[in-house]
Amino acid sequence: MGVAAGSPQEVGEALERHRAGQRARLLPPCVVVRQGRRTALDVPADARLRVELEDGGSWELPRGHSHWVPGDLPLGRHVLTAETGTRTARAALVVAPERLPQLPGRSWGFLAQLYSVLSERSWGMGDLGDLVELARWAGAGLGAGFVQINPLHQALPGAPSDPSPYRPSSRRFADPVHLRIEAVPEYAYLTGTGREQAEELTRRAARLRDEVLVHDALIDRDAVWLLKREALELLHEVPRGPGRQAEYDAYRLREGEWLYRHALWNALAEEHGTDWHHWPKGLRHPDGPQVEHAAKELEERVEFHRWLAWQVDQQLAHAQRAAREAGMPVGLIHDLAVGVHPDGADAWALRDVLAGGISVGAPPDAFNAHGQDWGLPPWRPDALAEAGYAPYAELLRATARHAGALRIDHVMGLFRLWWVPQGHPPTEGAYVRYDAEAMLGVLALEAHRAGTAVIGEDLGTVEPGVREELAARGVLGTSVLWFERDWRGDGAILGPDRWRSGCLATLTTHDLPSTAARLSGEHVELRHRLGLLARPLGEEQGQAAAELADWRAELGRLGLLAEGEPLTMPVLYRFLRATPAELVGVWLPDLVGDPRPQNLPGTWDQYPNWRLPVADGSGDPVTLERLATAPAAGLLARLLALRGSAGSAPRQVLPSRPTDPDERAPVSGG
Repeated sequence: MGVAAGSPQEVGEALERHRAGQRARLLPPCVVVRQGRRTALDVPADARLRVELEDGGSWELPRGHSHWVPGDLPLGRHVLTAETGTRTARAALVVAPERLPQLPGRSWGFLAQLYSVLSERSWGMGDLGDLVELARWAGAGLGAGFVQINPLHQALPGAPSDPSPYRPSSRRFADPVHLRIEAVPEYAYLTGTGREQAEELTRRAARLRDEVLVHDALIDRDAVWLLKREALELLHEVPRGPGRQAEYDAYRLREGEWLYRHALWNALAEEHGTDWHHWPKGLRHPDGPQVEHAAKELEERVEFHRWLAWQVDQQLAHAQRAAREAGMPVGLIHDLAVGVHPDGADAWALRDVLAGGISVGAPPDAFNAHGQDWGLPPWRPDALAEAGYAPYAELLRATARHAGALRIDHVMGLFRLWWVPQGHPPTEGAYVRYDAEAMLGVLALEAHRAGTAVIGEDLGTVEPGVREELAARGVLGTSVLWFERDWRGDGAILGPDRWRSGCLATLTTHDLPSTAARLSGEHVELRHRLGLLARPLGEEQGQAAAELADWRAELGRLGLLAEGEPLTMPVLYRFLRATPAELVGVWLPDLVGDPRPQNLPGTWDQYPNWRLPVADGSGDPVTLERLATAPAAGLLARLLALRGSAGSAPRQVLPSRPTDPDERAPVSGG
C-alpha cells in the first residue's frame, strides 16, 4: 500500500501519519449508504452539506449538532460536498438498495465450460455461437432456466497462453477468441480475395476442430486464436454502413477511457511483449510520458482492438437475448473471476488501485495444507475508497450487462482477502479487510441497475457472519451436495429440509470430480496416478467408499433409493430437487458420464487443465449436437421440472418412488 513498514520505528511513524491524515479530513474518501436508512456522518457541527445528484439535481442537508445522510435520497452515484468557513471537501456518495434483485422463481440449468462445448461449426473450441445453440436447446427444448458459463474474460495473449479463465489479462473485456466468425455481420460482405481467404481459414478451422473431436487432441486456444485473428483482420477492413458505424461510435463513447486503455495495452503488448513490467520505463504506467506518442504510432492497432471488443459485446448481447427468447427466466449466468494476471491489461490500466508485490490466495485449510497462492494482485482497499469504488463499479456494470445473473468467484473477498507477499509462501500471508458495507453497496447498486441477481461462490474458509450478511443482502450462495454436512455437530449429511433456499445447488464444480468419477471412484485413482494423495491409496479409497455408503443410507432413509438399487446420477439430482434451493445446476458433462474434471487443483503440466472437450464415459469427445440427443438430457429435464415461487420448495418434495422407470436406470459413465 505504499507504506514504509521495514522496522518498528517506520511502522509507528506510518501509523501516526495515517491517523493524523484521518483526523484532518473533512469527509471520508467515499460514503456508501443504504436507501431507506438514515446514516450518521462524522463532520464538524458547523459544516454545510450538499449532495449533487448524478441526474443534475441537488439536496441541501440540514445543519445541526449531528449530521445525517437522509434515507430518502435517490439511488445512484452522487457527490457529497462539505463546507466550513475555511475548508471544502468532496466525496463520492453511493446510495444503494437494501437488497439485490431476486430471481423470478425456482429453476434448473446447465453449468458449462464454454470452450469445452464444441459443435460441428466450432473453430476448435466452443464459442458464442455454440452458447446461443446451447441456450436455445436447453431453454426451448428442455425447459431449463439458465446456463452458467466460465469467465469469458480476455486471456493474457502470447503463446503458450495460460488457459485458465480465472487468471485473465482483463476482467473488464471478454476475449475475442470466443467470437463466432461467421456471425460477424461484415462476414457476409466479403468478396473476391477476402472471401477466398476466409473460406481457406474455415477449412483450416475444420481440420483444427477434427483434431479435437476425431483425433483426441487437446483444445489449442492459441491455434484457434491465430486463425480467428487472421479472419477478424479481414473483417475489420470491410466498410461499415452508416448504421453499423453509428452503433460502433455509441459503443466507443459508452466504454470511454477504459476501452481506450485496454486497446492500447493490447497494441503495446504486440510491440513490447505481454509483461508491462519490462516495457520501456515511460510506458509502464498508462499516464507515462511516452504513452501518448506510442498511441499515435499504434493508432491502427488500437482501433483494431477496440473494434474486437465491440464485436464480442454484440455477440454476448445476442446470446442473452437468445436465451431469454428461448423461455429462460434467467438466461446466462456470467462468472466474475476474483482477480487478474499481474502482467496483463487490467493490472497496467488499474495499477494505482491494485497492490504491487502482493498476490491473493488462501490460508492452509483442509483442502490444501500448504495454503494457496493464486498469482492475482488484489484491490488496495484505501485506493479503491479514494477512487469512490468507481473501478469496481465499472467492472460489475460491464460483467452484468448481458447477464441474467452474475456468479462472483470467492465472494468472501468482498470482506477480506488472504494477501501473500511476493517471494513468500502462502503460510506467511495475512488477511486484509475491505469495507464490506461499501463493497456490497456498490454491488447492490450495479446489480439493481442491470436487473441482475448475484450468486456468491462461498466454498472454503468462510468467517462467521459472512454467509448471513450475504443472505440478508440477497446474494445467493453455492451449495455442493458432497459438502453439505453438519460440520458443527456429528458431520452427518444434511437432509434436504436443512438446506438453505438462497443458493445454487450442484453435484460438482469445475474444480471438483465429475459425478461419474465420484460414483466409480475414478477421482481417487486419478489423484493417485498423479502423486497427489496425502494418504495411502487404500485409505483414500476407503474414505470415498464410506462417503458413498453414507449417501446410500441417507437416500434410502428418504425413500429415494431402494435397498440394493445402484446409486446413480439421477437419484442424486432427485435429492437436489428435494431441497429448497432456488437454482439447481446440472454439470453439462454429467449428461454423457464424462469422468474427467476440467481442472485439477494442485497440478500445472501434470494434467490438461482447461483444455478438455466434453467427452463420454470412454473419453470420446461429444459434440453439442450429440449432447442434445443424450438420453440423460430428457430424463433430467423431467426430473428437475422445478415450479413454484422463489425460495419455495415444490409442493410434493419427496415422492416415495420414481414415477418414471428411467429414473432408476444408470446413466452412461455413472
